Amino acid sequence: PKRIAITGGPGTGKTSLIQALGSKGYHCMPEVSRSVTLAARQEGVEQLFLTDPLLFSQRLLEGRIAQFKAAAKMDGDVVFLDRGIPDVLAYMHYAGTQSPEEFVTACREYCYDLVFILKPWKSIYKSDTERYESFEQAQEIHRDLVNTYAEYDYALLDVPYGSVADRSDFILDTLNLLS
Repeated sequence: PKRIAITGGPGTGKTSLIQALGSKGYHCMPEVSRSVTLAARQEGVEQLFLTDPLLFSQRLLEGRIAQFKAAAKMDGDVVFLDRGIPDVLAYMHYAGTQSPEEFVTACREYCYDLVFILKPWKSIYKSDTERYESFEQAQEIHRDLVNTYAEYDYALLDVPYGSVADRSDFILDTLNLLS
């Protein structure tokens, strides 16, 4: 199946969109960072991304590679993934953390068939226990995502603002047009 990553800064509606696509019968892989964050909290680390960005990023990379490989074994035409491997490098850049060579290699080795990106959207942005960034920081992360994916030769497909249903229809219509 084609691996389709859906990316964007925090609070752009990715998870809601992935859930909507899943409810339509598509295979979807959830965001890895929430499970990494929750596992770190169980280990006594409140915000692993802030206290040890490299370890956090390593765990994300491992989780996203595992998802990428698992997606290849699924039946159906497409698998949607909530974020892609290049997201790890974009966030590392945002945090001012150097990217070890294995991260760069992973971005080159594991390539998505398409990547949709959701722009920051102030009216739906909310912070929560796993999302601590301000809206302005979310905009900076968006720029880092765009630049990082461009560095690995992805042509990002912008998902327009709209209801979750409109956004999922846009993605599915785009896939039909590209088939």
